[in-house]
Amino acid sequence: MQRQDVLDCLAALANETRLDIMRFLVPHGTTGAPAGQIAQQIAVSASRLSFHLNVLEQAGLVSPERKGRMVFYSARPARLGGTIGYLLSDCCGDDPGVRSCCLNVMTHRAVTPQAKPFNLPLEE
Repeated sequence: MQRQDVLDCLAALANETRLDIMRFLVPHGTTGAPAGQIAQQIAVSASRLSFHLNVLEQAGLVSPERKGRMVFYSARPARLGGTIGYLLSDCCGDDPGVRSCCLNVMTHRAVTPQAKPFNLPLEE
């Protein structure tokens, strides 16, 4: 990924509602979920959801697909993974401390839409 692509993705994810949308969509895989279900799950109005989905789509993090009268949205895992990979490899130089911290968080905590935010350990 290019630097500007990563910045666009990070800017899109730097919002509580959009992060909740991604946390909801990622487990739904390529099937995705209809906009109405997303709005209900995230507890946002249709117009507010539309705005946030548009930001995520512009960043390349979600894809819409019209099925009849409904629009299904799915996360684009390659784009999300590319952003994370850029941070780990290009930005952080594949630092073992950073990578270890990420792996510890991933193995010790299940991430669900209802999960509470976690705090990374402080430097010693």
